Amino acid sequence: MANLKLPSYLAQSETVKARFDDLKRRDVILEVSELGKTFESVNGPVTALKGVNFRVHRREFVTVIGPSGCGKSTLIRILAGLESASTGEVLLAGHPVDTPGPDRGMVFQGYTLFPWLTVKKNVTFGLRNQGLGDAEASREALEWIQLVGLEKFADVYPDELSGGMKQRVAIARALAAKPRILLMDEPFGALDAQTRSKMQSYLLEIWRHIDITVLFITHDLDEAIYLADRILVLDANPGRVNEVIEVPVPRPRSPAQFLQPEFLSARQRLDELIHPPSTTEEAVGLDLSRFVRSGEKTDAQD
Repeated sequence: MANLKLPSYLAQSETVKARFDDLKRRDVILEVSELGKTFESVNGPVTALKGVNFRVHRREFVTVIGPSGCGKSTLIRILAGLESASTGEVLLAGHPVDTPGPDRGMVFQGYTLFPWLTVKKNVTFGLRNQGLGDAEASREALEWIQLVGLEKFADVYPDELSGGMKQRVAIARALAAKPRILLMDEPFGALDAQTRSKMQSYLLEIWRHIDITVLFITHDLDEAIYLADRILVLDANPGRVNEVIEVPVPRPRSPAQFLQPEFLSARQRLDELIHPPSTTEEAVGLDLSRFVRSGEKTDAQD
C-alpha cells in the first residue's frame, strides 16, 4: 500500500464535507473531558488512561481503535458506568455518568444472553424492568426482533442460534430500552470473517433507520473505517487521544468501498498510527539465532 499514490486521508468530496458540516451542527450527546484512570498494582500505580478528551454528536457513529493496552475497554466501561474514572468527567446529554443507566445500551464481545430465556424473553427482560406490562413488553420486543431479522426465531433459545444471531439478539435487547447511546466493545471480534461482514452490514442498516448514537470499540482497521463517521485513535501507555480521523468514505457504505482510494488512504493513515515503523525495526533487530538448529541457515543469512 505504501507504493500506491493515494489521496490524502484529509481530502473530502463535497458530499462527505456536507455530511460532516451537518453532523457538527447536531447536539453534542457525549462529552469526555480530561478523563483519566489509574489502577493499583503490586508494582505501584498503573495509568491506563490520561487526559482523554472528545465529543460525540447525536446520531454519530464513532469507532475507537488503538494498540493493545491503550485502554479501549477501560474507556468504554467508564462510559457505561461500570467503572469509575480517577480524574475528569463524562457527560451524557449534559448529565454526569458515574453508574450504569438505561440511557446507555451495552453490547459486549461475549454472548451475554440469558441461556434459560428465549429470544423474545431476553429482549423483554429489560423492558419489564422499566415497568412495562407483559403485553406491551412483548409487542415492543417483537418489533426489535423483527428489526434485526430474527422474527422466525423469537421462541428459540440462545444455544440454538449461531454467533451472529446471538449478537443480533444482544443488539435488539440493548436498543429495546431506547438508550441515548449504544456502546459496543468489540462485539464482532469472536465471529468468523463472513459472519462479521454480515453483522457490520446489519448494524449499519439498523443505525440508518433509528435515532441512535454509536460508540464502537474495535481492533480491526478495516472495520473501524467501514463503520465510522469519525475514528478516535488512542495511544498506549498511558491511553490518550492521538488523532481523530474524519472518514473520507461516502455513505451509504458497502464492502466494495474497501478498495477505493478514500478507504485505502484512511487505512494507510491508521497503519501509520497503530503500527509505526519503529515497531517493525525493533522486530527485525530481535536475536532469534537460538531458535535455529545448528548448521541451518535462515533467509537472512543467505
